[in-house]
Amino acid sequence: MTVSSAAFAAISGLGFGLSLIVAIGAQNAFVLRQGVRGQHVAAVVAVCVVSDVLLIAAGIGGFGALVQAAPALITVLRYAGAAFLLGYAVLAARRALTSSALVVDSAGASVALGATVATCLALTWLNPHVYLDTVVLLGSFANGYAAADRWFLGAGAMVASALWFTALGFGARRLGPLFTRPVAWRVLDSVIAVVMVTLAIGLVLS
Repeated sequence: MTVSSAAFAAISGLGFGLSLIVAIGAQNAFVLRQGVRGQHVAAVVAVCVVSDVLLIAAGIGGFGALVQAAPALITVLRYAGAAFLLGYAVLAARRALTSSALVVDSAGASVALGATVATCLALTWLNPHVYLDTVVLLGSFANGYAAADRWFLGAGAMVASALWFTALGFGARRLGPLFTRPVAWRVLDSVIAVVMVTLAIGLVLS
């Protein structure tokens, strides 16, 4: 291992990590919504980052083969995740269609921290693509590097996760003035509902 090879691995991990994380998905939609509302943002960001760190470490550590060897577990997660996403989509659609719910949201009524963290954990760990992408795909990508450089690649991917979720969660607060109007919440929740339903269908059909 050389300094240049370690740096290259870290930069590669950063870029590869961002390519996996920066996409419209259930987790990102939830972080965005919490960021706009300014509620439990630090806790949500922390859950996402710590979860990614654990998953990335598992991928670098070779647990991808274990995931591939347990197709039954992935199947269970797929249907459980799809059911959860559909339920969350129904809640988002109801908020979009109910003017009173929009007023409550725009007023900033708080949801309990425990419920928020539980939802974030479910959106993260009930998604089988998290295991297939972060553990299997990242693990396979890391195998193309020397053993000594793989953890530098993993560190780069972990930094990518921390940067992305911090920027998304806390940066979303800049959209606060836009969401003083109920119609903005209606649009956001409508988009979230569509995203959740699309992802749920994708999980069932995948």
